[in-house]
Amino acid sequence: MALSPVHKRRILYGLRWVRRYRSDAALEAIAKASEEKVPNIVLYNYPSFSGAFSALFAHLFHTRLNLPCLILPFSSVEPIRVEDLYIEGLERCYLLDFLGPKFALEISRRSTCEVIGFDHRKSVIPHIPSAKDCPENLTFHFNVEKSSSTAVYEYFSAKLANIVVPDGMVAEWSLLDIRAFNIGLGECRSICNCITNPYMYEQLLELTYEDLVARGNSCLSSRQNAATKLLDKVFKVRLGRGFYGECLGVRADGNSNISDEIGKLLSSKSAAAGLRPIGAVIFMQRNNLKMCLRSMDSATDTSEVAKAYGGGGSRSSSSFIIRMDEYNQWLSVNPS
Repeated sequence: MALSPVHKRRILYGLRWVRRYRSDAALEAIAKASEEKVPNIVLYNYPSFSGAFSALFAHLFHTRLNLPCLILPFSSVEPIRVEDLYIEGLERCYLLDFLGPKFALEISRRSTCEVIGFDHRKSVIPHIPSAKDCPENLTFHFNVEKSSSTAVYEYFSAKLANIVVPDGMVAEWSLLDIRAFNIGLGECRSICNCITNPYMYEQLLELTYEDLVARGNSCLSSRQNAATKLLDKVFKVRLGRGFYGECLGVRADGNSNISDEIGKLLSSKSAAAGLRPIGAVIFMQRNNLKMCLRSMDSATDTSEVAKAYGGGGSRSSSSFIIRMDEYNQWLSVNPS
């Protein structure tokens, strides 16, 4: 059967992809690192969004302290081999977002360098050797409760916080406008796709804190304006048919992406009206009616309502699915 031009391009792209991991360029970079006695090497899981972010945190840590470091992608497709890593002067080898227990063990046994691995996948558990079988120079950081990138960030943050920089000040990673930063970064996820884009790591390095915060603030402003427009359509909600008191609510069908902003504004407005400081945001989700509760009052626990109706969340933010007949019993006044 003849292949279409599209299929041919996909096959050729796939072949280039396979050659990329243990390429001549990668081996040349390792050889150069050996000549220059680079003390740190970082191998990050590819393709993996968590792996790319982990590599970014490693890059920021080493460049902040001017520590020579070689960072390379590691894939199960034609991976870098242990024998490739005979680097003179190598002191540390980081394995980010993959433990590769056998790979890590072999490196640590053939070298005196410190091997530090991070992973969070449950599938790795059966392959992790016991502490007595691990050389002293091998450390596994494994936690199924958090992503590898979070663990790597916390690891390098802790190291950085304990290091005194040349000007005598303690180095810190602090970030203002963290919410705007996260939203700005989230807006970039569509172009930073680790599955389709082998250059995602380089793209992450091109992003600046200022640009992301500006993008996030712009998005926040748009969300806030959209949320404010809905406040003219509020109505009273008898939480649990009045058992949990009354608050203000609003239907936000088609605006579920700004439920947090709407809920917080409603919380303040509800408190000002003498009701419970809770905002109830209601919208259809996959043929179900969902209610999100938000509160700006630290003494108020919204989750007690959500848990009573099969949902969950935290004190200030919770949600649950509610039947339409039950929901109708919660309305003091039918919404217009």
